[in-house]
Amino acid sequence: MSHPILSEFDIVFAGGGTTACVVAGRLAAYDPSLRILILEAGQHTLNKPIHIQPYQYPFNQAPTSTTVTFHVGNPSPRLNGRAPIVPSGRCVGGASCVNFMVYTRAPASDYDDWGVDGWESENLIPLMKKLETYEVQSDRPSHGYNGPIKVSSGGCKLGISDEFIQVGTTYHKRQYADDTNDLETCNTYSPWSKYIDGTTGRRSDAAHHYVYNQAHNPNLQVWDGKRVKRIIFEDKRAVGVEFASDPVSCPDADQSSSIVRASKLVVVSAGTFGSPTILERSGIGAEAILKRCGVEQLVNLPGVGENYQGRSDHNLVFVPYLAADEAVTMDALWRGDSIMQESLAEWNSSGKSLIAQNGLDSKIKWRPDDEELKAMDPAFQPRWKEFFQDRPDKAVAMFCVFAGHVQPLSKPLILPPRRYMCTGYYTLYPVSAGSVHIDVTDDGKEAMDFTTGFLDDPSDIVPLNFGYKKTRELLRRMPSYRGEVAAGHPDFPEGSAAVCRETSGPVDLNAPDIVYTTEDDDAIDRFHRDIMQTTWHSLGTCAMKPEADQGVVDARLNVYGVSNLKVADMSISPLNVGTNTYSTALLIGERAAMIIAEDLGINCI
Repeated sequence: MSHPILSEFDIVFAGGGTTACVVAGRLAAYDPSLRILILEAGQHTLNKPIHIQPYQYPFNQAPTSTTVTFHVGNPSPRLNGRAPIVPSGRCVGGASCVNFMVYTRAPASDYDDWGVDGWESENLIPLMKKLETYEVQSDRPSHGYNGPIKVSSGGCKLGISDEFIQVGTTYHKRQYADDTNDLETCNTYSPWSKYIDGTTGRRSDAAHHYVYNQAHNPNLQVWDGKRVKRIIFEDKRAVGVEFASDPVSCPDADQSSSIVRASKLVVVSAGTFGSPTILERSGIGAEAILKRCGVEQLVNLPGVGENYQGRSDHNLVFVPYLAADEAVTMDALWRGDSIMQESLAEWNSSGKSLIAQNGLDSKIKWRPDDEELKAMDPAFQPRWKEFFQDRPDKAVAMFCVFAGHVQPLSKPLILPPRRYMCTGYYTLYPVSAGSVHIDVTDDGKEAMDFTTGFLDDPSDIVPLNFGYKKTRELLRRMPSYRGEVAAGHPDFPEGSAAVCRETSGPVDLNAPDIVYTTEDDDAIDRFHRDIMQTTWHSLGTCAMKPEADQGVVDARLNVYGVSNLKVADMSISPLNVGTNTYSTALLIGERAAMIIAEDLGINCI
């Protein structure tokens, strides 16, 4: 079947998320004569309030949202039969335009652990500095001060976060550090910087700062609402892509396919879900999967779509609390109360106010001390000894507090208007693993076979169970604490000391911890299996590893078995990274741009 060929470009990107914007934008700046096309299924984000106004980030996660794709995983007995939902960005700029904007960096050793030539931390740190303008403190040797992505403290300070740090450094007996994103420091309480421009108060995303700022270059084109179906090959050489109008972004458009050719390179940059499925639809993958879906195999590459989860994503739990009436939270803004107009006016004039906030101002990259280790389930001990014990820069989990109620994906709560706080805790290096593959339904329609692997390994739930107890103790000592939102907590048995309720104020800093019974522990375990969710940090499904080790791309991002085809996005990560992954997606983009420029003989200095 023939398809109309629209035109030819030098480089075609299949997907227009964070990493694609970085690579395409850098290459266009290095050589403006390069004809570059980005094909993105989602819509443009240019100057749209839901993307540029930081406070609006939760609205991208609403069930009716079209700026993310909600991937539904296979039901899992480890999640009490639940089918987990994992969103991913679905717009120009991808997750950089819809994420929580928290600035976190992995320890440098995470990249050394990859064991990939050219991707060692000593080679990547200059790129980490190149991509950012760090507005929080000056003259920090691990940070950059002249890059496209702005990092600041946001538009105003939240007292709830100061309370969290105060209790953490006293009751929890941890130190304070003003920067735990120096690529090595952890296990200290610290402020949490944001990908927000400190001057304009706008989100600092990849679309606006790598692509939209080059609108003067007609050779850099973005076609939104275009879903890539497959790569076109001639003798195993990638020469273009087949695409169609996306049915979600363009429901009334003609769905017939077209082809655009690439004279130099095709870059698959559709993310952890999109990239492996594009490869499989193109005949690159495991024989059994392709045969089941009626796809003729071009290259036998069984690693495609594997390596999801334990080497990918992080396990997250949100737990809501009641806050004092005088506490400053995001709730009124998120509800659209009258404070909105005043806040917008201030933001428009100065870039300040709660509009330039995400509600997250403090955190700890937590490692258990000896006493905490003893209190944790023994199922975690082998994992601690094997992975964490002798790596002091690697945190087990992140603990934080939101000034406001954040809806969990798995159990949304409709709460009466008032002020809330919310704890978030998520593990950074879970063990369990899953996969992402193409599938077909019984009636022959295209589908996805997605297994998250969440909590399959018995060690993964242990830090979550401990995290609930520890963060509850932290919050109940904070001055703004007014009790728990019982519907968002474990269902403790009647008469338990852990039963949740509203209260008039915090307990004393030196008050004894809640004593949990075996039945209470069972309730916490059930709660986490019912509610634990993704942190939107999916990665690993086109891993940069040796082909014999289920690898999909080599150190220069070339897909094994074909030519003129690379993958550049979070799917290439061969191991997990202890960070919110926007920082890594940007970094992969910067490194990929260098690699491609070198391949094409372009000066990228």
